[in-house]
Amino acid sequence: MAIVQVAVAAPLPEVFDYLPPPDVSDYDIGQRVVVPFGRSRRVGIIVGCRSESAIAPDRLKPIERCLDQAPLLSAADLALIRWAADYYRCPPGEALFSALPSRLRRPVPSSEQALKGWRPTAASDNGRLQQLSRAPRQAATLAALLTRPLGLDDAALRGQLGDCRAALKALEAKGLIERCPVSKPTDGPARPDPAADSMLIPRLNDEQQRAVETLNQASGFNCFLLDGVTGSGKTEVYIRLINSTLERGQQILVLVPEIGLTPQLAERFSHRISAESVVLHSGLAEREREIAWRRAACGQARLVLGTRSAIFTPLPELGLVIVDEEHDVSLKQQDGFRYSARDLAVRRGQMSQCPVLLGSATPSLETLRNAERGRYQHLQLHRRAGGAQAPRFLLADIRAQPLITGLSHALLTRMAEVIEAGNQVLLFLNRRGFAPVLTCHDCGWISVCQHCDARMTLHRGHGQLICHHCGDQRPLPVQCPYCESPDLRPLGQGTERVEDSLRQRFPGIPLARIDRDNTRRKGELERLLAAARDGAYPILLGTQMLAKGHHLPGVTLVGILDLDHGLYGSDFRATERMAQLLIQVAGRAGRAERPGTVLVQTRHPDHPLLIRLLRQGYSSFAAAALNERAEARLPPFSFQALLRADSRTEQLGFDFLRDARALALALEPGPVELWGPAPASMERRAGRFRAQLLLQCSQRGPLHALIDRLLPALRAHEGHRRLRWSIDIDPQESL
Repeated sequence: MAIVQVAVAAPLPEVFDYLPPPDVSDYDIGQRVVVPFGRSRRVGIIVGCRSESAIAPDRLKPIERCLDQAPLLSAADLALIRWAADYYRCPPGEALFSALPSRLRRPVPSSEQALKGWRPTAASDNGRLQQLSRAPRQAATLAALLTRPLGLDDAALRGQLGDCRAALKALEAKGLIERCPVSKPTDGPARPDPAADSMLIPRLNDEQQRAVETLNQASGFNCFLLDGVTGSGKTEVYIRLINSTLERGQQILVLVPEIGLTPQLAERFSHRISAESVVLHSGLAEREREIAWRRAACGQARLVLGTRSAIFTPLPELGLVIVDEEHDVSLKQQDGFRYSARDLAVRRGQMSQCPVLLGSATPSLETLRNAERGRYQHLQLHRRAGGAQAPRFLLADIRAQPLITGLSHALLTRMAEVIEAGNQVLLFLNRRGFAPVLTCHDCGWISVCQHCDARMTLHRGHGQLICHHCGDQRPLPVQCPYCESPDLRPLGQGTERVEDSLRQRFPGIPLARIDRDNTRRKGELERLLAAARDGAYPILLGTQMLAKGHHLPGVTLVGILDLDHGLYGSDFRATERMAQLLIQVAGRAGRAERPGTVLVQTRHPDHPLLIRLLRQGYSSFAAAALNERAEARLPPFSFQALLRADSRTEQLGFDFLRDARALALALEPGPVELWGPAPASMERRAGRFRAQLLLQCSQRGPLHALIDRLLPALRAHEGHRRLRWSIDIDPQESL
């Protein structure tokens, strides 16, 4: 009798045995099925077949039906996901369904309905195209559609041109294009042969050429670190390697840490890479994401550009994996299936026997340590491409200095000079909202969140107090809730308040604020960044959304308003993150022929790590930081796992973690150290109390062996169902 093993999306560490579906003989591993599960029905994925089961035959239930005509996941895809589930100690069903587009996680069959698309109308021709010379975005969109008179679906257009909705609406209003059904995914617009635009292709310098040649000569699996200063032309290296891989008939996966980095990169790829590409991230509509995923899985899409979850995209002919901004913490999932997309990229390269390229101007200390040990080949780009010069750093000591909403006189003076010269200024403040706290001037009341150990941020534009941790919102009070005084005052400044101050200081000067609050509308971030690249805004103000990966050639002055908190953070990675953020922000200055300046406001101008970073560069800072980590026996010189617990009462979580510690000690942990339990850095969040127990060892093997023995004991613990708990392997952030 055949027994079918099915993984179900449930927090359970095993797969389940079922009988084959009745009247179906062509089921296969990797297909989705509907199965009875307890008193309900669940979607599952077939992961194996065997001849015997530990469950009595009369208790086995049959699979009710298959949802797919063919497997969604190949044996190689399943092997990667199950390896990740084992390593990160995630239930296999949860891991497998996390790897699927959200629509395919539900019991819906694969849809074959017509897709929505666009096609040129009878009024469109090359003559009308030439009339759009002053609207280059519209011209590019119409040119793409003219090559496909039967129509292009939305996903194909987005994959090839990035976000072009504004151009589509404008062309539709002019009567040049119209909506149409597209029966199947299209190949996307024909693109110019890169060789035809050879005059526009930048010439590689010696370091870039060496990096390209080294990877092109690699055979099988190798991992490379492309360590290049900001503006050194790492993207150009990526493009050359992508084209080389395409010539070999293989697919490419490019990972970026944030959705905001995909439009610019997709647009650059579309001008230089003559193959179909798709974009995958959580900001896409369900159907659009599923279509892109299927194109990659069937081999139709040759280039996949995506965020963290794209690491699991089926790619039957994978030949190269690129991870851009590999240091970014956003590449690590922080809840549920807590995987690192960067580390899984390396593992996927091993399993697929293809090269992996990790790129960054500020590599993580873990990656630098792997390069030191010879596990990764270290490729360096020491100078900026195209003759651009590295920016000059200036420290502004703001101790005892008058500030205007966080802006020093030195910064305001330089801003006026840069704007007068016709250049752009970028101001960085990683704090959105109007002010981080509202207080009563009479009694001292402050706006504290009722559900978190945090203060509520004043968002004056919305007239609300908002907690940035749990999302709780309250109307802005007109008087103090304690003493009823009307004298309520904001303390500190966020981007919204700095924007108001700048508009008063520089009246009539266009200003763009780029943060999460100001870019919620779909396509707004792309619109603002495109306008910024075109020089439409002399003043750019933003959070870390603006800090990395964006090419802004008109920026010659970067002002960093406040990064001091990173010098004394409680997390041992705080100084590393501060250094990476500072260098990334500074890298926006002077990327073209005009020299750039970076002015850093600080109350700690004598801090040794800050001085080393600004005077000797990130590599020197990283060397010193690695020495500190080695002395303290912290990662990357040790390995960690974090057992997290959160509960409705403070005592419940601590009792569970104390019992967990006792269970671990009873298992004779050997070289594994146990630290805690201790409260999280923010103990109460969203009404729940959070605590953690840290496990650390100088070797990965003993640590993971202890975890394998500890987890079954914790699942058998009588109190484990009364709270939420999880294990985080290789944690990147404390709670």
